[in-house]
Formats: sequence, structure tokens, C-alpha cells
Amino acid sequence: MTAIDAGAEPVLVGMRPPQPKPKARLRQGDNPFEAIPLAAYEQPVWEQKGLFNRGWLVNDPAGIKQVLIDKVADYPKTDLENRLFRALFGDGLLSREGEAWRAHRRIMAPSFDPRSVAGYAPAMVDASTEFANGWARLAEGTEIDVSNAMTQLTLEIICRTMFSSDYEEMTTLTGSALSSSAEAFNFNILDVLPVIGQMRLKGHERRMAAIFAPMDGAVKRLIENRRSDPGRHDLLGRLVAAMDEETGAKLTPQEVRDEVLTIFAAGHETTASALTFCWCLLSHYPAWEARLHAELDAVLGGRAPTEADLPKLSLTRRIIEETMRLYPPAPGISARIAKKADEIAGVRIPKGGIVAISSWVLHRHRALWDEPERFDPDRFLPERSLARPRFAYLPFGGGPRVCIGQLMAMTEATLILATLAQRFRLRLRPGYHVAIQQQVTIRPKGGLPMTIEPR
Repeated sequence: MTAIDAGAEPVLVGMRPPQPKPKARLRQGDNPFEAIPLAAYEQPVWEQKGLFNRGWLVNDPAGIKQVLIDKVADYPKTDLENRLFRALFGDGLLSREGEAWRAHRRIMAPSFDPRSVAGYAPAMVDASTEFANGWARLAEGTEIDVSNAMTQLTLEIICRTMFSSDYEEMTTLTGSALSSSAEAFNFNILDVLPVIGQMRLKGHERRMAAIFAPMDGAVKRLIENRRSDPGRHDLLGRLVAAMDEETGAKLTPQEVRDEVLTIFAAGHETTASALTFCWCLLSHYPAWEARLHAELDAVLGGRAPTEADLPKLSLTRRIIEETMRLYPPAPGISARIAKKADEIAGVRIPKGGIVAISSWVLHRHRALWDEPERFDPDRFLPERSLARPRFAYLPFGGGPRVCIGQLMAMTEATLILATLAQRFRLRLRPGYHVAIQQQVTIRPKGGLPMTIEPR
């Protein structure tokens, strides 16, 4: 194993170490996490006082477990967040609560278990290979926006796994709908006001209904198709056929539609974000890139990867894990409201207090990580991970509401990176300043211009 000289490494792109005091003012579209002061990265629970309320950012792993598992019923998600998710994506897993959420989770879980995910792997590799062939046809020195490229690839993959032979039509429809909805959804402070917020919410719902109407019509037709042809084992077919083992209930067509849209929204954007920053980091850290190439050459020898190769692609996986530590695709976990007064890591939380967990802050916390601003995939070696608290690393959330698609996402990201990195190097445009923009996921502001170099 080749040692990496930490002293020779560049400063991480698109971010800076936490500042002693918060940044005075952020422009719209700036990375909001740069406004969080150093104290939040040092204290187990950091209190932020707002104009009308107070919030507590929890970074203590035992405290996080308390919120997400031990007392999860005492810390429900906010009504505002659930309302906004329903306006955007319908009533899927992201917005459901209580027994309705548990029933949907039980019904959907088999579609994301290891056996099912293994069945999706060939579509992931086929799409990645075709994508690589397209890169190979580009003229030498061609510059591409890698952020946009990874979004296109992950969208096609989710369409292939969801709709199999119908993926081409659905890639166009879903891509257009998701892009238009992101531009049209102008959430701001008015949405939190009691009366005005309700009026604006209805406007959001009307706009989203119009934007998603073409996709909804196609999904409805494909759901009926899967009902009449139960032999189709794509993800849509599995959701249509899925049954709650406890009650025998199945998802209605509207529920299937809402969960399909939730999977698209929560799935392809997050994986695209992780891969985008993987390429950015590899461009800045050639020693790690060389180790990645050595692993891919040894394991694959020039052939396309398969699901069976995943256990051998350990460094490939660690690079993705370390990328998601530094640039978690969804850098915040939804805020929770304390239903009763409580104490977390010695800090009193009043009834009605807003409690939040941010993976961006957690993954850089001084009490949990050595040299947190250093890119070091080997920190995820088994022997170096043994002493790490379970809730120190949450790229997919935690507790009962942990991301249902985390195995699928890691499988997809690993197969994509292995397929493309064994054939190409990507180099960031010289002198380009990478800035981070956060909406639901984080992406490079203005894209990520990189040159493709065949290996």
C-alpha cells in the first residue's frame, strides 16, 4: 500500500475550515454551512438563537441516537417540512408519519434488499458503459460539465431500474419534470407564515401538478401495464406487486406514483452529487487517483464491473465514503420538534425546541474526526473505523427513517466510478474556483468544468 504524504496535499476544494465567527451575510445560492461558526464543530450541542426561536444542533453521537432512535416519538418532523415535501413529491416516505409511514416502509423494503439491488446492477453497468463509450467518442481535450453529466447518467440509471424497457421515454419525461420543478419551487420565509403560507402552499401544489402532469400520465399507464404483466421485475413492477406481510395491503396507484417520484427526487440527485465531488477530489489528489486506478486494473483488468466485484473494490468504496463525509449530498437531516422538555448531552431542550442534525457539521466535528478537513479514504479501513461511534457518520441519515435506498445508492456509485475511472481521468479546468451551492442537495455552483483524458 502506497503511503500518502498529507503535507503535500492541497486545501480541499469548495470549502474552507470553519471560521471563529459566522459569516455576516450570505448571498442567495451561497453555501449556507459557511455561516456556521467554529463553536458548532467543537461543542456536543450548539445553540443558535434566532429572531423568533432557538434551535439546537446536535453533534454528540449518543445525543443523535437519543433523537433518532431512543426517543424518536418525542422528536417528530416539523409540519412545515412535511407539507413542502407533499407539495413537491406527493405523499411518499419523505412526508408520511406514524403507522402510514411504517406500512409503506414495510411494503417497499423488499424492493431495496440485497437480492433486489443485485438484480438492478446489470442495468447500472450497461448505462455506465454506454456513457463511457460516449466519452470515448469525444475529441481529445473536450471539456464537459461533470455535475451535469453525472446527473444525466444517474437519471438514466434510475429510469432503467425503475422502468426497464420503457426507460427512454421516462428519462425524457422525468428529467424535464424534475428540472422544471426545481426552478419553479420558490420557497421562502413567507411559506412559514400561518395564513400566507397556506395560500402559497396551494400555489406550489398547482404548479407542481401542472409540471408533473405528462410524467403522471405515463406512470399511470405503466402501473396498469405492470398490473396486467406481473412478470416484469423492474423496480416499478416490484412496487406494484409488493404486499404488506402484516396486513396484506398493497400500494394504490396514487401511492405508487408518489413513491416513484420520491425515489427519483431522493435518489438520482444525491448519487450524482457524490460522484461529482469524487471526480473533483480525484483531480486534486493524484496519489489517491493512482491507487484507485491500481485497484481497478487489478480487479477488473479492463472488463466491465459486476455486482460480484463489489467486495474487492474496497478502495473505490472508501473514496466514495470519504467524499460523502466531506461533501454529504444531503448535508442536513430534517429538523425535529421536541414534544416535551428533554436533556441532550447535558443541554436542556425545552418543549417545542427545534433540534437539528447536520451531516456537514457532524462529519467535520473536532471531537469525532482526526484532521477533519483532510481527504483520507483510508480512515474508513475496518481497523480505523472500529472505535468510531455509530452516529458519527450519517450520509444516509439514521434510525428508523434511514434512507431506504442506501444499498442501492452505494452499489450504483461504486459501479459507475469503477466503470468510468478505469477508462478515463478527469482534470478540473486550471484556475477554476469551485463554490458549493446547497438546495436540498449540494452541487458545485455553476457546474464543474473538467477535461476528459483517456487512460
